[in-house]
Amino acid sequence: MKIISSVELTKGYQHWKSLFDANEQLRNEHGVKVLAVGHEPDNENKVWTCIEVESMEKMMAMANSPGMIKLREEAGAKIETQTWTQLME
Repeated sequence: MKIISSVELTKGYQHWKSLFDANEQLRNEHGVKVLAVGHEPDNENKVWTCIEVESMEKMMAMANSPGMIKLREEAGAKIETQTWTQLME
């Protein structure tokens, strides 16, 4: 399944992106494939990702793992603003 996610940032896109890139091993462990990532044209503090994963359960297991929660906080993600949308196939 494909999922689009967005979140607002407090530390800017470049900081977030460097930590996102460093997190590839955790995504691989959970079977998450990144299809696209970027920010809004006029707002580098709102990022979007498009991923492919076997199920929403696997995605949420990764998102709620202690390592991922800590990483998202370090990256400046405002967790309360995060949204997830499953794309219809």
